[in-house]
Amino acid sequence: MVVEIPFPFSLCLPNSKKNEEKQWPQIVAIIISTFAGITNGLLYSWASPFLIKITQDKVNYNITEEQASHFNTIHPMAMLLVSPLFAKLPDTFGRKRTLLLISVPQIIAWLCLGFGKSVYVFYIAKILAGFCDAVFFAAMPIYVGEIAIPAVRGSWGNLLAISYYIGEFLINVIGSYCEIRSTSFICIPLPMMFLVLFSMMPESPYFYLMRGEEEKARESLIFLRRTTNIEAAFTQLKADVARQMSESGTWKDLFKIKSNRKALTAGIFLRFSQQMSGMIVFITYTQYVFQKSGGDISHEVGSMIYTGLQVGLNFLVLLFVVSKLSRRTSYIVSLLCTALILYVMATFYYIDSYTKIDLSAYKWVPISTMVIYQVFASVGITIIPTLMLSELFSASIKAKAMVFMVLTFGLGSFLTNYIFYYVNTLLGFFAPFYVFAICNTLAGVLSFFVIPETKGKTLEEIQQLLKRGKNDVLKEETRL
Repeated sequence: MVVEIPFPFSLCLPNSKKNEEKQWPQIVAIIISTFAGITNGLLYSWASPFLIKITQDKVNYNITEEQASHFNTIHPMAMLLVSPLFAKLPDTFGRKRTLLLISVPQIIAWLCLGFGKSVYVFYIAKILAGFCDAVFFAAMPIYVGEIAIPAVRGSWGNLLAISYYIGEFLINVIGSYCEIRSTSFICIPLPMMFLVLFSMMPESPYFYLMRGEEEKARESLIFLRRTTNIEAAFTQLKADVARQMSESGTWKDLFKIKSNRKALTAGIFLRFSQQMSGMIVFITYTQYVFQKSGGDISHEVGSMIYTGLQVGLNFLVLLFVVSKLSRRTSYIVSLLCTALILYVMATFYYIDSYTKIDLSAYKWVPISTMVIYQVFASVGITIIPTLMLSELFSASIKAKAMVFMVLTFGLGSFLTNYIFYYVNTLLGFFAPFYVFAICNTLAGVLSFFVIPETKGKTLEEIQQLLKRGKNDVLKEETRL
């Protein structure tokens, strides 16, 4: 049973400056929510440092490389299977309570990984990790989108995506120096901290208004804005939620209503193109890619450098780039530039493996191209989809839409891992990179036509944008 600690809202405010609206409580709530994302990132990328160790340790595990390869496909398959079961949880139990549930399977997963010897125990841990991802992506974008004003959502909302990369970095560092059991014991406190700290955060005021609990919605706004002068914001939010909830919110309406259909198309495109960009390969097979690439840097050190750079670049983008570029422009630039890098990587691996050309003087190319890939991926691919999924959908169908987003995430992740492993096995190490390069090229072109521009808009303004025709939208964007 998850215990929810009610926050003493009456004690939140100082005796002075009560009428000045603050942003930092929203930022604190987002930062605490990233604890769940970091743990999910640790679990998702767990195979990166341990895939090689487990397959080489025949004394303790006796697990083949083929068996271990399923670690990275079972996880997304679990997401696919359970995501429909979580469709009603955010709207029935609340965004906050749903998210608190993540902690239990996270803790059990770490125990399985720490004490497991059989490959099937590891499979169970990855299944539980898939459950956690399904819950996280079904509820967390909704929660962050509803508690944060546009300025906070547009910058700090990116921490949801970055938290996964922090987890990836940490598991590569810890896994390079610690054994499997020690790593599990080091990581278990994080979901426990999330359970305690997130219990003290407020529920989304949107959810309370959807339930008709206006007083609780006011209390939530008072905490999130840290001011008692919230009547104007409350009145506007109440009207926005009432209008959105007046729309029918059935599964059929996701496809029948034009604005919902446009949002769903954009959301599926964003999430699927992100997964097929090759990014997942670098997350789940980081050390494997470095080992196959050769070079003077060990795969352990290389993976730490790469994932650490990944986290640093994402923070730099959060601080200096996101506020200056539109969502769509960032995503298009990111896709096309990473496509070019992937073509270079694929060509290098092909020449190195299938020709007699001596590339020994160019062993710096694999790690250099991976770093450059991450530079451009940080501009859009790694952050924009998760950020926009918190913005696109009306309150009446948001929870149902997130089921499709989780299904898309799981399917895309499964296909990416499947393509990498089997195309690599059948055609060679170069081939998957050509596949991902082509995917990025196509997605970069399609992005202009599929993705709406949501930067600086409230959730209600985005809904009105989706209801308008494309010509009206283009005129407005040209004017801006």
